[in-house]
Amino acid sequence: MRLAALLLTVLLWGAAPALAKEAVPAADDPVAERRAVTLEEGLRCLVCQNQTIAESRADLAMDLKKEIREQIKAGKTDDEIIQFMVARYGDFVLYRPPFKDTTVLLWAGPFALLLGGLIVLFVYLRRRRSRVLQAALSDEQRARADALLEANEDRA
Repeated sequence: MRLAALLLTVLLWGAAPALAKEAVPAADDPVAERRAVTLEEGLRCLVCQNQTIAESRADLAMDLKKEIREQIKAGKTDDEIIQFMVARYGDFVLYRPPFKDTTVLLWAGPFALLLGGLIVLFVYLRRRRSRVLQAALSDEQRARADALLEANEDRA
């Protein structure tokens, strides 16, 4: 059993380099590298959940990082690179999309859902309170409950 576990461990360690991906090369120029990282932090990974392309290890994110570095080498400004990405992938690629007609739901949606939830909670609590007040015990029911409680106390 130990031999099988040892053999499996050696096989997995041997297979690990085959699963590794090539690292995105750092730019020779530290200023260009900083620009690339800043741009990557402002762009959303299109296949990941709530990650920037700087954080993501997805293949598409790696391709976008390479594209950013190529455009920096070509002498494009940050705004030109961002405009290129938006033209290609839409406002969704921006981690902080602008407030405009097409993104109103994105910005106002969470607040509308919160407001709707608060309204539903308020209505529910008001209805519940009125039901509790209407369900008050009659004198006969109260006397019966007292008798049951006294009988229970006598047993204990």
